[in-house]
Amino acid sequence: LPVVGILGSASSEAYAPMVAAFRRGLAEAGYVEGRNVAIEFRWADNHYDRLPALAADLVRRQVAVIVGVGGSVAATAAKSATSTIPIVFTGSGDPVKLGYVASLARPGGNLTGIANLNMELGPKRLELTSQLVPTAKSIAVLVNPANFNAEALTIELRTAAQTLGLQLHVLRASNEQEIDQAFAAFAPLRAGALLIGPDSFFNGRSQQLATLGLRYAIPTIYQYREFAAAGGLMSYGGSVTQAYHLTGVYTGRILGGAKPADLPVQQSTKIELFINLKTAQALGVTIPPTLLTLADEVIE
Repeated sequence: LPVVGILGSASSEAYAPMVAAFRRGLAEAGYVEGRNVAIEFRWADNHYDRLPALAADLVRRQVAVIVGVGGSVAATAAKSATSTIPIVFTGSGDPVKLGYVASLARPGGNLTGIANLNMELGPKRLELTSQLVPTAKSIAVLVNPANFNAEALTIELRTAAQTLGLQLHVLRASNEQEIDQAFAAFAPLRAGALLIGPDSFFNGRSQQLATLGLRYAIPTIYQYREFAAAGGLMSYGGSVTQAYHLTGVYTGRILGGAKPADLPVQQSTKIELFINLKTAQALGVTIPPTLLTLADEVIE
């Protein structure tokens, strides 16, 4: 059987829903695991420095396709490991600026994939946050310094904050202990809310992030439904389910003979808004009726 290599920056538990969506897309393209395709997983468990060795292992295995799971760090490691094996990426960064493809319409190499709307939604997420906490004069953002996109996101949010008349504080965390420390450092800042920057490590820490937000009474906003379902105040971002479903479809097309250079980078355009009303009540936050109307789901 042809083998698809999954190169993941996080853990299998954190990305179980994404992998399920990927399998659905793969089946839609005619490939079912165990029947006419095999899948091998290599998870870095949030240790990004392990990704180059894991990518090299998949190359030695001579897999038919490498699929980067968990943002740009996985795709970058795969790209550095091979210029011949097809690579399908899913991420929120600009694939042209990251050097993955020559252009979205004509990738031109061995990489193609799905560009998910999340980095681009940072300013809008900040705007929604200011609507939730209209009295806030400053807002904090938590980023993972190990993420390639952290600096670009910070610059973009600073510009957006200035436009909104807000001061932006930047907190950093790349492990569980540093997440705890970041929330403890929030109070002296006197910020009105906390944004969580897009990152695969944070994706697997939804419960921890949501719990800390409630413990410290911080209105906290992230991007995926899992965060709001775990007790976070609000999630606003591109649909991760749609993105990984499309990734599965593209992987199937490559297995069927298509070349990455001929497959334009697709944009996952579905945006989702989730609000946890119970958390809002616990924090004393009044959700504007306009946001409640726009929400894909209000968790009560």
